[in-house]
Amino acid sequence: MAEDQRNRRHPQNLQGVLRLAVEAGSAADGPALPEPMSEERKEWLKGALAEVAKGQNSEVEQMKECMRVVLRDGGCERGREGEEEGEDEEGETEGALEFLSELCENLDNARDLMTLGGLDLCMSQCLNHPQGSVRWRGAQLIASCAQNMPEVQCHLLSKGALPKLLQLTDSDPHPTVRVKALYAVSCLVREQEVGLRAFLSHDGFSVLMRGMQSDNEKLRTKSSFLLLNLLTVHPEHKDTVLSMGMVQQLVSILRTPHSSFHEHVLGALCCLVEDSPLGLRDCQSPTLGLEEMLNQRAEDLQGREECQEEVEFCKRLRSVCFCGRQPDDSGMDR
Repeated sequence: MAEDQRNRRHPQNLQGVLRLAVEAGSAADGPALPEPMSEERKEWLKGALAEVAKGQNSEVEQMKECMRVVLRDGGCERGREGEEEGEDEEGETEGALEFLSELCENLDNARDLMTLGGLDLCMSQCLNHPQGSVRWRGAQLIASCAQNMPEVQCHLLSKGALPKLLQLTDSDPHPTVRVKALYAVSCLVREQEVGLRAFLSHDGFSVLMRGMQSDNEKLRTKSSFLLLNLLTVHPEHKDTVLSMGMVQQLVSILRTPHSSFHEHVLGALCCLVEDSPLGLRDCQSPTLGLEEMLNQRAEDLQGREECQEEVEFCKRLRSVCFCGRQPDDSGMDR
């Protein structure tokens, strides 16, 4: 039986490889979020593609072939063959996108894919695809190419990728699409001034606020983490965030059932009160009842090793807002 399975998993062409590449992750099309591609699966995919590519096994040629698969999916006729043919095409597209994401962890490959027009193809077809499984893999590919690559980031920003990714983060019906789109947003705006300006002009902080209020745990975590990062690295934008009523929104989130992402929410509040009279005043508002909540939270989490950083944020915020001093006893203007 093992021999039969091994033979079945030796497809004779690239399309067969790409279909099989997504078999193990097909459950991700539902509400559940997918697991990362396993190392075993990655190695199998590499080996299978190398076997069928034969004379064209350079990575550039492999990327070109994957692009042809994606392009064919976008233009294929869903004709007399009906849904079965369409499902085959979509499976190949998913496999092609996963393989491209794997290849583009190499920065040179990410640059080459940009030059070949692969990122433009991904934006025009994959991010707008009717299948959520294709949309999230398209967003994942953009993230893989953009991280730590200013040249690719600028290209994507010039092509209008950020507004589309923010839209997917905010309102896509598929939970995995929202998470992967936010990951791509993060890769375009962190330590990228052009991306941050675009993020601000498209009301990105409001998208993060709504993400933190969603019922998607991973989206809440990633939204709060990105907010904390941006406020830490770019404190000059605190007034923009405060003018949105962010303090009140964050405190409201902290009153929901406890979750690990509350650590990032408390960290963001600490950023908003540092050197900011407006942030300090918002946190000190008696209507928020923040001091009592911080005392209770610190007491509830005391002794829980996994929550120690959250406890430290509680103490730090309480000290700044209600004791008139930083945790290190240095003075702070009220």
